Amino acid sequence: MPEDQTTKSNQLLIGIDLGTSRTAVMTNRGYKKITRSIVGYPKDIIGIKFLGKAQVFGDEALKNRSALTLYHPLEDGVIRDASEKDYNAAVELLKHVISEAKQNEDISVAGIIGVPSRASIMNKELLLKIAHEVMDTALVVSEPFMVAYHMNKLNNCIVVDIGAGTVDICGVKGSIPGQKDQVTLLKGGDFIDERLESAIQQKYFDVQITRNLVRTIKEQHSFVGASSSGPLKVTLRIEGKPSEYDITNEMRGVCESIVPEIVENIINIMKTYDPENQPEALNNIYLAGGGSNIKGLNTMIASRLKEYGEVTVRCVEDPDFSGCAGALKLAQDLPPEHWDKIGFSGSPNG
Repeated sequence: MPEDQTTKSNQLLIGIDLGTSRTAVMTNRGYKKITRSIVGYPKDIIGIKFLGKAQVFGDEALKNRSALTLYHPLEDGVIRDASEKDYNAAVELLKHVISEAKQNEDISVAGIIGVPSRASIMNKELLLKIAHEVMDTALVVSEPFMVAYHMNKLNNCIVVDIGAGTVDICGVKGSIPGQKDQVTLLKGGDFIDERLESAIQQKYFDVQITRNLVRTIKEQHSFVGASSSGPLKVTLRIEGKPSEYDITNEMRGVCESIVPEIVENIINIMKTYDPENQPEALNNIYLAGGGSNIKGLNTMIASRLKEYGEVTVRCVEDPDFSGCAGALKLAQDLPPEHWDKIGFSGSPNG
């Protein structure tokens, strides 16, 4: 077998959903993992001695945050460019997740990376520059389109990908979505966290609360509409003493705050379909991303669209991995040498 064919057959294909909060990775070798999109650097020599390393990632960084300076290199779903340290943290995060995916094997890597629907050309170029430091071939595509590709819903389908930094809404019409088929909203999970923290502090001004604790509470208890399990009471502390606090109205209010803009933009995307295809599109609306776990969200969105006819809003089965699973599926279906035909792509030497 020629050398180049051997190389291709041994190539590691990787799908990456690079998120503000979490980065999900899948490979054609069966590897599958989620890493929080956090990079931590020890504050001083004691931290290095305690941790035994010069940088820490994901949950380990969050667990040891008191000893670290933390960087969240992704902002609103794209690479932050506020400083050189943010850029370097993004490089190290991508290096880390790909190194883990290679599982100590010296192997060529071709990866497809999902980004928000309307990420700027400049940001896609920046992401490709970073990717080329750790991969031989890379492609940048729309995250919600990758969700649709994973489900094989390639026509008359609307995907609403609710992530931490953004909500991406994409109309799929049997081809690569264009600019008018996609919209990115900046009110995702981080927006909910910020508002929930503020609402709790306003109601219980002495309570000790952190953004990380708020995020944990949201991930466990978020809902819209009527609560199916009665009042939402959580354990919080005042001056170190634990007690139960009712945050039912606060949780409902902040979660419902993202709904109007989502509904408005689903309608705008629906109108871009030919009128004879609009009924089918409205019956194929899928919620993905971590925000799809908000209880009652699909039902509320469907209810607010009812004047447009019959509407079906479903949640994808595996919201944490649906985007990177679609990226991996595309990588397997389309040889890397043809990636330049469908998106931002290239190789370090190409």
